[in-house]
Amino acid sequence: MKPNNVKEFFQFLPGKLDSDAAEDLDAVYQFDLSGAQGGQYILTIREGVCQVVEGLHEDPHVSLSMTGEDCLKILKGQLSGPAVAMSGRLKISGDIGLAMQLKALFPTLG
Repeated sequence: MKPNNVKEFFQFLPGKLDSDAAEDLDAVYQFDLSGAQGGQYILTIREGVCQVVEGLHEDPHVSLSMTGEDCLKILKGQLSGPAVAMSGRLKISGDIGLAMQLKALFPTLG
């Protein structure tokens, strides 16, 4: 299955987690997406397992704000996360190191 929109992609993510890379990780990622593909998603990684739910977390370790379209392109490997952050289209708050780890946690996505 090839996800075509952000919601499908977030439903697809848990099966793409590299459980070895995530083994010692306990992290909550908040995705706050705007635009046509917008929505709020909470991605929790704990004990090598990834869970995704829609909504807002009251105290995530890291928050990523961008358009849903940019998020989809980053997840598909069509855009570089760091490049989008440098251009100001991606806002990261909280633990930036966790944000940088995302690509290693889902190596088969791009």
